[in-house]
Amino acid sequence: MAEAYIVEAARTAGGRRGGKLRDWHPADMGGAVLDALVDRSGIDPAAIEDVIMGCVGMAGEQSFHIGRNCVLASKLPESVPAVSIDRQCGSSQQSMHFAAQAVMSGTMDVVIAAGVESMTRVPMGTPTKLPMEHGLGSPKSPKMEERYPGINFSQFMGAEMMAKKYGFSRDELDAFALESHQRAIRATESGAFDNEIVPLEIDLGDGKQMHTTDEGIRFDATMESIGSVKLLQEGGSITAANASQICDGSSGALIVSEAALKEHNLTPMARIHNLTITGGDPVIMLEEPIGATERALKRAGMKIDDIDLYEVNEAFAPVPMAWMKMIGGDHARLNVNGGAIALGHPLGASGTKLMATLLNAMKTRKARYGLQTMCEGGGLANVTIVEYLH
Repeated sequence: MAEAYIVEAARTAGGRRGGKLRDWHPADMGGAVLDALVDRSGIDPAAIEDVIMGCVGMAGEQSFHIGRNCVLASKLPESVPAVSIDRQCGSSQQSMHFAAQAVMSGTMDVVIAAGVESMTRVPMGTPTKLPMEHGLGSPKSPKMEERYPGINFSQFMGAEMMAKKYGFSRDELDAFALESHQRAIRATESGAFDNEIVPLEIDLGDGKQMHTTDEGIRFDATMESIGSVKLLQEGGSITAANASQICDGSSGALIVSEAALKEHNLTPMARIHNLTITGGDPVIMLEEPIGATERALKRAGMKIDDIDLYEVNEAFAPVPMAWMKMIGGDHARLNVNGGAIALGHPLGASGTKLMATLLNAMKTRKARYGLQTMCEGGGLANVTIVEYLH
């Protein structure tokens, strides 16, 4: 089978809800990342055969085919097609999988996988809440109700269920959250994110500047400040401080064939080694990365000790903590530059965002194999294993 290579991976710095990226239309934000991938690789934009854009909140400014709109807001020619996909939080990780599969099948040679989410301008849950408020019904069908009677599918409830199932206390979750901020602070101050970030021009009223630092990092975070945040549910352990931050952002990766490397004189960053997607319990919902990782490692003929670095999305602290407990990895290799608790989780953009961070960390640390996984609404999980080509 043909190989698929990642040539470039980049992301915007995260913006807090109502923060520095509030004035950026999501199509323009996504278009800026598409432009950056073209500029950094030096490829002829007309050579791009498809753009696969992940997005969860496909309503309002993210409706009417956000993928195509990002292309039309970029320097790419009108001849470049696009598609918009939703695999919940794993949307742009699935974009990478579809892009790699297109290349590996031999049907395409140059594909951009990307994602975008403005959680300020299209608030979380809008595609569900807005129609329900206007009497247009609920996503839960009568047949689903028969199968899951009285169940309200909720990631927040799933996170509480995971904390209880795996025996994590509020203090343990808060300590994990604090470490996420501390790692993100070290990465920011050392310039570890510089190569992966696409600067966006912003105007905060006192002149224009470039947004290059993740806005969600709490540089003054302490156990006391994190511990003072109120519980989302009485008797629970999940708070806004030990969960991922609402975030605005975009990200993407340029994925090509071996023939395209030669034709366009491109230098690959990494080779796609394994692509895995699994489905599981849609009620607890968030523990599927555990089984998906086990399957991916088995299919790849690898053990977790063979993986040098791993990114496990910090949707809620119990997710990576349970993953570590069950997979048995080395905590020092997990989310080494911090995760979504500090850096933000721009839903449909998080997949390629994590890949940009993973690849840059692998380059710095001279790592060979990296693994990325993400819990997703509905009890789904993607796993991507890559080999860095130093």
